[in-house]
Amino acid sequence: MEHSVVSRQEWLEARRALLQKEKEVTHARDRLNAERLALPWVKVEKEYVFDTPSGPKTLAGLFDGRSQLIVYHFMLGPDWEAGCPGCSFLADHLDGSLPHLNHHDVTLVSVSRAPIEKIEAYKRRMGWRFPWVSAFSNDFNRDFHVSFTPEELASGHVTYNFTETPTEQAHDELPGLSSFYRDAAGNVFHTYSSYARGPEELIGTLMILDRAPKGRNEGSTMDFVRRHDEYEEKPKAASCCH
Repeated sequence: MEHSVVSRQEWLEARRALLQKEKEVTHARDRLNAERLALPWVKVEKEYVFDTPSGPKTLAGLFDGRSQLIVYHFMLGPDWEAGCPGCSFLADHLDGSLPHLNHHDVTLVSVSRAPIEKIEAYKRRMGWRFPWVSAFSNDFNRDFHVSFTPEELASGHVTYNFTETPTEQAHDELPGLSSFYRDAAGNVFHTYSSYARGPEELIGTLMILDRAPKGRNEGSTMDFVRRHDEYEEKPKAASCCH
């Protein structure tokens, strides 16, 4: 992008005009957040049991004594060699949020279909601390439309991000985020889910880049992203599949 070089006064005038638009976006986000909180809930009737480093846990058990649970559907399939670079990029931002979320009655957990041993190995490689469990032995990821069978992928379309998505735009695993509430009686309710670029605001690095002189400087969405221990390797196209 070509940029004109102007006086400080001209820059201030342009910046103040942009500030008004930024404020409009902030206020629009506040309104959107209020609408998100007002969404109706769905009671989770099905029982899911997850494999965790400390043994099997139900969905209610993942709350870890809190009333709110946020699940990040991390793309790591049973036969994948490593986690999705894009999901790994997002996950790099989670550990610092944990004490703040926990203090605010929120538990954050990642869920993948890979066996727990594979999850633990990749977690050690990346140096992460956030809770991460396996849905290998249940239908959780399929029921929340982020994991797909070979038959579904061969059908021509899958349901993802609340729409029918052509399978050429899909993988066996896709990213997402789901929120749940547990009441005093132990009932669990599904309150919210977001897919595709929906959870993008969790990625603080992107928010910083949006304020850098060159912005995200990408040809396609997050094409510059690598796993954080691969930036010194020969450049290759980033991918969210194995």
